[in-house]
Amino acid sequence: MVESAKLQSLPLVKKKKFFSGFSLFLLILPLIALVFTFSYFPLYGWSYAFYNWKPPRSLANSEFVGWYWFLNLFTNEVRLRQTLEVLRNTFVMSGLGVLFSWLPMAFAIMLSQVTVTGVKRTIQTVTTLPNFISWVLVYSLAFTLFSSTGAANQVLMRMGLIDKPIMFLQLGDHVWFQMLMWTIWKTLGWSAILYLAALAGVDPELYDAAEVDGAGRWAIIWHIKIPSLLPTYFVLLILSVANFLNNGFDQYFVFQNPFTQAKIQVLDLYVYNLSM
Repeated sequence: MVESAKLQSLPLVKKKKFFSGFSLFLLILPLIALVFTFSYFPLYGWSYAFYNWKPPRSLANSEFVGWYWFLNLFTNEVRLRQTLEVLRNTFVMSGLGVLFSWLPMAFAIMLSQVTVTGVKRTIQTVTTLPNFISWVLVYSLAFTLFSSTGAANQVLMRMGLIDKPIMFLQLGDHVWFQMLMWTIWKTLGWSAILYLAALAGVDPELYDAAEVDGAGRWAIIWHIKIPSLLPTYFVLLILSVANFLNNGFDQYFVFQNPFTQAKIQVLDLYVYNLSM
C-alpha cells in the first residue's frame, strides 16, 4: 500500500518541479531577451564589412567585396601606418589604466583611515560626483581651466611666470598623461566603492587581535586590509584586461584636435573618424 501511494504521488512531484522550473525560466526570460537584443542581434552588422556599402543603399543592393576591406589594412601603406598608430595608442591608454589600477584600492585604504565621519563622507562624495558628469562637461571644465584664455594661463601670466599662454590642450607629447589624469579624477571615487564595501566585510576581530598583538596602523594595512582587498582587485583587473581593446570613445572624441589626434586616436575613435 505504501509503495502504491508513492507511485501515485510521483506525477504530482514531477508537475510541481516542472512548474517551479518553468516559473524560474520566466523570471530570467526578460534578461535573456535583453542579452540577445543588445549582444547578439547587433552582430548582424558584421556582414557590412564584406560589402561596398554606401548609404542609403540596402545591403542587398551593395557590391559584395569579400575580404577587400580587411586586406586593404595591410596592402595600403598609409592605412597600415594609421592602424599601427591607432593600436599603439589603444595599447598605451589601456596599459596605463592597468598599470594604475591599484589607485582606487589605495584610495579606499586611505579613506578608511579617516576617523571623522563628516570628513570621510565629504571626501567620498566629492570624489564620487565626477563619475556622474559626462565627458562633454569634463571637457568644458578642462577648456575653462586650460585653454589659451583659461584660468590657469591667466593666473600664470599675472604672476609673471609666463609671457604667452601655454596651449595645455594642444600638447600632443603629453596627451597620454593628460587622459590618464582626467580618467583618474573622474573614476577614482566611484571605483573605490567596491573596495570600501570589501573592507566593510572584514571581520572586526582581526583588527582587535592585531591591536592586542601590538600592530600599528601600517601593520594592520599591510597584513589585514591589503590581503582582504586583493581578491576584489584581481577580479577587477581581469575584467579590465578583458576590455583591453575597448577603452572608451567619449573621452577621446571630445579631447581630440588636430594637434593631439596622432596620439589620442584609439581604436573606437579611429573607426568613427574613418566611417564619418
